[in-house]
Amino acid sequence: MNPMNIENNKAQMRKGVLELCILSVLSEGDAYPSEIIERMKDSRLLVVEGTLYPLLTRLKNDGYLSYRWEESNSGPPRKYFKLTEKGTQFLKELKITWQELVSAVNKTINNIP
Repeated sequence: MNPMNIENNKAQMRKGVLELCILSVLSEGDAYPSEIIERMKDSRLLVVEGTLYPLLTRLKNDGYLSYRWEESNSGPPRKYFKLTEKGTQFLKELKITWQELVSAVNKTINNIP
C-alpha cells in the first residue's frame, strides 16, 4: 500500500471528528484558538489554524458557540470561545453518534479475518 494513501486516509478520518473534538475541548471551559490547537496536539490530533478558524466560525454561526474578547498581557485581545446551551446538547448527540459509529466499525472490522 502506498504510504501517501494511508496518510490521506488518516487526515480524512481526523477531519470527520474535528467538530466532536473541538466541542469536547470547549465543554471543559472557554478557550481561545491557540489553546484549542494545543489541547488537540496534546491528544495527537493535529489541527492547523487554517482548518480551525473556519470551523469555529461555522459552529458559532450555527449557534453552538459564542465568544468574547479578553485583554491579553502578551499581545492583542484574545477571542475566547464558549459552548452555548445548544452546543452542549449538540455535543451530547455527537458523542452518542460517535459511540454508535465506533461500536459498528469495531464489530465490522473484528469480524474480518
